[in-house]
Amino acid sequence: MDLKINGKRALVMGASRGLGRAVAEALLAEGVEVIAVARKAESIEAWAGSRPTLTAMAADLSDLAAVDRLADAILERGGVDILVNNSGGPPPGLAATTGRGDWLVQFEVMAANLFHLTERLLPGMRERRWGRIVTIASSGIEQPIPNLALSNGIRAAVAGWSKTLASEVAVDGVTVNIVMPGRIQTSRVDELDAAAASRTGSSVEAVQKTSAAAIPAGRYGRPEEFAAVVAFIASEQASYVTGSRLRVDGGAIRSL
Repeated sequence: MDLKINGKRALVMGASRGLGRAVAEALLAEGVEVIAVARKAESIEAWAGSRPTLTAMAADLSDLAAVDRLADAILERGGVDILVNNSGGPPPGLAATTGRGDWLVQFEVMAANLFHLTERLLPGMRERRWGRIVTIASSGIEQPIPNLALSNGIRAAVAGWSKTLASEVAVDGVTVNIVMPGRIQTSRVDELDAAAASRTGSSVEAVQKTSAAAIPAGRYGRPEEFAAVVAFIASEQASYVTGSRLRVDGGAIRSL
């Protein structure tokens, strides 16, 4: 299928590794000009090499001034057609013992500053009457994940923002969607499995085996499987899909 996004320009946040990197690779394969962002541009250059359609840029989502500098640089280039919001994940922890300061710090990184970046880049999409805003979230929005209170709570707020924005800009040809990964084999999931093993006194292998057994597909997903869904949602072919949440979880969430 031709996704009809050859020649479009995309900004992919958190592109140094894991899902962000996989999404950047998938869009590059579709002929999209990709601006890939991470805290350190060198971490992107390490996997990207020299590609004429990829630009690596640095920005720290915890630094509002850095986010504004990034937005300024993007707007000087003419803006983007596709924005992939990806903040990474916060530390694990219980809702009962997570302090106010942790909530405020992580909300700024995972929500407020992404909202601000979207606000800066959205007018160009609306003027061109074509845009795709895709936010990578978590299946914890629909079924809270134990010991991930910060992620569950803040990503639920992001889902509410995304759904609200979708209805505001649909008439301008801009779609706004969330894609929710389940257990995808990334370094982030490796870290969570290691934390679970330490907390329970199990081996990492035992934690992974138990987790995989709870997934109907019987395995963790691959980053490229997740990225293919994001590429489709960012495509011309998905122009009538907006305000949606799509799971890529091997069937792990059992609710309707």
